[in-house]
Amino acid sequence: MKVLNYIHGEFIEPESDHWMDNLSPSTGDVIGSIPLSDERDVGNAVSAAVAALPQWSGLEPLERAGWLEKIADCLESKFEEIAYLESLDTGKPISLSRSVDAKRSVSNFRFFSELIRNLDEEVFEMEDATNIVKLKPVGVGALITPWNLPLYLLSWKVAPAIGMGNTVVCKPSEMTPLTADLLMKVVDEVGLPPGVVNLVHGDGVAGSSLTGHSDVDLVSFTGGTETGSKVALSASPKFKKLSLELGGKNASIVFSDCDMEKTVEGVTRAAFLNQGQVCLCGSRILVEDSIYDEFVELFVDSVESMVIGDPMNDSTQLGALISKEHLKKVEGYISLAIEEGGEILTGGAPCIPKELSEGNWLAPTVVAGLDPDSRCSTEEIFGPVVTIHRFEGEARAVEIANNTRYGLAGSVWTSDLEKGERVAGMIHTGMVWVNTWLHRDLRVPFGGVKDSGIGREGGRWSLGFFSEPLNVCLKHE
Repeated sequence: MKVLNYIHGEFIEPESDHWMDNLSPSTGDVIGSIPLSDERDVGNAVSAAVAALPQWSGLEPLERAGWLEKIADCLESKFEEIAYLESLDTGKPISLSRSVDAKRSVSNFRFFSELIRNLDEEVFEMEDATNIVKLKPVGVGALITPWNLPLYLLSWKVAPAIGMGNTVVCKPSEMTPLTADLLMKVVDEVGLPPGVVNLVHGDGVAGSSLTGHSDVDLVSFTGGTETGSKVALSASPKFKKLSLELGGKNASIVFSDCDMEKTVEGVTRAAFLNQGQVCLCGSRILVEDSIYDEFVELFVDSVESMVIGDPMNDSTQLGALISKEHLKKVEGYISLAIEEGGEILTGGAPCIPKELSEGNWLAPTVVAGLDPDSRCSTEEIFGPVVTIHRFEGEARAVEIANNTRYGLAGSVWTSDLEKGERVAGMIHTGMVWVNTWLHRDLRVPFGGVKDSGIGREGGRWSLGFFSEPLNVCLKHE
């Protein structure tokens, strides 16, 4: 399955004619090849976006919203193909690809289409003048997306970016190119004007060339904190508009008055969805001392009941990790946890289905007994590994939750909603769920603090990021 770059409405091979293998996480097999693009390909894509900008930005918002709706309709017609390709490329269960990835790729375009259709100019009246705030396109956007939620996050960026009149160059992860390629085929099929959406495949060479290009006006990046810091350094000298959604080490805080059954189910999901490869996952579980033993017993039982296997089986709940390199990193943290005095309550070893012996498999792992300040308790592992800790009292729970350089998300589990809101407000993070997790309203801000990123996207925050406000002051006669 060979994918190509998409530049100015054409699928083209890389200038260098260099390629890399695309490997299946679940089998280790080569499932295709992708271009290793360089600065020439990036330059061609940016030039196409620059050329398309005047005509595209000159369209009325309603026209651009109509294009988003066309893309949504076409994506929806390919729903099962999206789910299949996403599971093939990422190793995640196809049930998850259907319910999250394919569903959200469609709803993202529909949501922003509707939001833009109903966007009104703000007007501020003075005694002798009227101020009108107009939202203008920023220009050419660089959209860089990770491997864990490939089309979900690419559509999350493309829809508001082009909806607000920008043109874009997309750079997906080199490990998961297939649904980005599918989106370009959709863009081509619906007849979007050439150059509005472009895509270059490749590794960090293409990414750094794109973020540092002088004709790129904004950068929206989702990925690891280390790479995000490099993106920021590349973009800052030219004062590009920048949004960074980075890593997380999120706490699930379980109080003694929680609904135990629902909490165990919710915390299990928060810990291990997509093999723990979601920046929002609750990888630190903080349990009030009086229910600690009961909760841990039920939680371990819940984790051990999860079905691990072929991502293409509807019954599978846990699939493979993205790559052998990432598997090695996660296994290294398990070894470190033991060195730091942790006790492995379950997991901690490969769990290779017989028919998938060359894949990247690891049993979901629960570690107890670690100091909340330990490396495994505070560093992002980004895999099926969680640490579990006791606490007494709200203050201590909040102290542990905030004891990390990350601040992306979290959850609080209690029957007392007033307490839930109070504790949530004390956590230094971008978003907190109470008695649920990953319950998403697309209208609300998404993003983090500290090393979890800069800026917010989602709803009107996305429209704000992908536009520049222009105030027009009309003096009355």
